[in-house]
Amino acid sequence: MATAASAIPDVIIVGGGPAGVMTGLLLARAGVSVVILEKHADFFRDFRGDTVHPSTMEILQQLGLLERFLQRPHSCVDGAEIHLAGRDWRIGDLSHLATPAPFIAMMPQWDFLDFLSKEARVWPGFALRMKAPVASFLQVGGRIVGVRLEDGEELRAATLVIAADGRDSLVRGALLPVESLGAPIDVFWFRLPRHGGKAGLRASVERGRLFVLIDRGDYWQCAMVIGKGQGEALKARGIEPIREAIHAAAPDLDTTELKTVDDLKLLSVALDRLTCWHRPGLLAIGDAAHAMSPIGGIGINLAIQDAVAAANILARPLARGEDVDRLLGKVQARRLLPTRLIQAAQKLAQDQVIGRLLEPGEPIRKAPLIVRALDRWPLLRRIPGRLIGLGIRREHVTAPAMQP
Repeated sequence: MATAASAIPDVIIVGGGPAGVMTGLLLARAGVSVVILEKHADFFRDFRGDTVHPSTMEILQQLGLLERFLQRPHSCVDGAEIHLAGRDWRIGDLSHLATPAPFIAMMPQWDFLDFLSKEARVWPGFALRMKAPVASFLQVGGRIVGVRLEDGEELRAATLVIAADGRDSLVRGALLPVESLGAPIDVFWFRLPRHGGKAGLRASVERGRLFVLIDRGDYWQCAMVIGKGQGEALKARGIEPIREAIHAAAPDLDTTELKTVDDLKLLSVALDRLTCWHRPGLLAIGDAAHAMSPIGGIGINLAIQDAVAAANILARPLARGEDVDRLLGKVQARRLLPTRLIQAAQKLAQDQVIGRLLEPGEPIRKAPLIVRALDRWPLLRRIPGRLIGLGIRREHVTAPAMQP
């Protein structure tokens, strides 16, 4: 094992998102020296996934961090409602979950990452380099041994490089093959001021339109779902048609601060996964391994589960200085089933429900049977609540901890 002061860390992690920072924390906690390379100067990027689910807060509880995490500003959502066919319907309930935090904590991702990175710094093997964009991977005899930064600096890893650099990861296509599942939707993200009104998570569904509001305290983070590839054409029409669509979906909203189409952030939705997440010296996790649809807001939490699984399998042998190439497939095997099942559910929702709603047609006069059933019988709401809150095959921390 390399020491904290060693020029060659045990592990290099490319990407300082949720998967990368949590993996770095868990490995450093186990006595492994880790360097995380984040290309940006800070974590502040708007319109990133901001929902921290109960499964993630379980992990924080196991690490003794949940109380400090919840001291940071956040709002709580323990259910889900949609506006459909002229009325509101209650379709999800998380409040029954037997877990330390039976709700979704709505916290900007930059706050979550800032929290994790500060907690990780108590471990001597943890290092985070900002403004360190990676240009390529270093290979020797077909094995990944390090990275080359955009300024030409080369960094070597003693044992492993982990790609946690998101859905645009350098490993995709070039080093590891990608299977696309298709996505018929894109999303416009933007913010609007909040002047009271119902708090929490709101959604409005009408023929040709899906509009989501996420409570951020003094403003709404808004998502307008559109057909795949329609973003630029809609922008070309100017901001006024967008504002009219917002008023139709939520007449109480103040759109005066939405002045130009430059205020809209277009997310090109992707749903795909690597067919193989690893090769000698390299492991991909999080969005680098599987790009998720925004449906359900589970991207962060699936990435955290990947991080925990990777640390549980790899931390001990890494701390002993062992070759872990033979273990990388176990990480994929552990996380592939929940990834497949969640992506299958997202694909069903986007193809058979959301995609069809966006097609022209008659107004929706009656809510689907499943929506009416969930609204009428509260016990049924626990099913989507459990799936959203705890996911499938949730992980528990078993990686060892050294004394800080």
